[in-house]
Amino acid sequence: MSTVHAYAATSPSSPLTPFTYELPPIDAEHVDIRVEYCGICHSDLSMLRNEWGFTTYPLVPGHEVVGRVEVVGSLVKNIKVGDRVGLGWFSESCMTCPQCMGGDHNLCGSGEGTIVGRHGGFADLVRAHWAWAIKIPEALPAVSAGPLFCGGITVFSPIVEFNVRPTDRVGVIGAGGLGHLAIQFLNKWGCEVTAFSSTPDKADELTKLGAHRVVNSRDCEALKAEAGRFDFIISTVAVPLEWMAYVAALAPKGRLHTVGAIPEPVALDAFPLIMGQRSFSGSPLGSPATTALMLEFCARHGIAPMVEEFPLSEVNKAIDRLENGSPRYRVVLQA
Repeated sequence: MSTVHAYAATSPSSPLTPFTYELPPIDAEHVDIRVEYCGICHSDLSMLRNEWGFTTYPLVPGHEVVGRVEVVGSLVKNIKVGDRVGLGWFSESCMTCPQCMGGDHNLCGSGEGTIVGRHGGFADLVRAHWAWAIKIPEALPAVSAGPLFCGGITVFSPIVEFNVRPTDRVGVIGAGGLGHLAIQFLNKWGCEVTAFSSTPDKADELTKLGAHRVVNSRDCEALKAEAGRFDFIISTVAVPLEWMAYVAALAPKGRLHTVGAIPEPVALDAFPLIMGQRSFSGSPLGSPATTALMLEFCARHGIAPMVEEFPLSEVNKAIDRLENGSPRYRVVLQA
């Protein structure tokens, strides 16, 4: 048995308070991770507030974990005590279904969420199946690696999945926690990157991150001027958009892809999709193999999220910063 010291919420409106629980003896295929850092994601907020309707309390949030492996089960492969690893939204998948066997573990119908029905990384210790504990290259700073395991893989996976090419013209809608990573990835991938932002004063910062062009997404005429330009557009925002304006911005065979959990139906006209053979799609995070690929890509090209750091003891202050402030661009807790 291992005693875990964590911070938990007991209701949708309660602050997080110190919480202690016991982990049972470790299973053969699991590892225990001594947490060093844990990012805070908007998905943590959604779970805290029970916006998706399946939160169980007490809830220990935290699914952007970075730490050292402390205990390994007897059948763990490729991971040893002392390895620095990261853990994202998924903590386990069945390893037997067609999706897992085909390499799409993130599409496993019985996959286990790190903070769904179990306790997450706002703690000193967290447990996971070894396959989802991904080793972190030494070149990546531990303090900023956590958000790569949620926000990072969410925008990196579609680049791989849909075979975005270095010669493509791409657009990134939204310049926040996800978007600022997508811009970096796509720039280093070799693409011409256009950032669509509702905050024009971010233009200089977005250019430094890798955007070749910045378009004001609130300017209807500016959007119209982009017609037929893009091979791939990724939306990183969870708000309704003028979807057909972005469909019109696609070149023939272009794809408009969303990773934002949009709260209402998306209205699209079929005719422009059909005539231009354009596509609209969405995706959840990525597999362990794609996550490892992303980490190597980040290490090679010096890609990292911009973070604001708080000690775990100030978790409620950090949550308020994310919920009511404008962090640049991710919030991270030091355990």
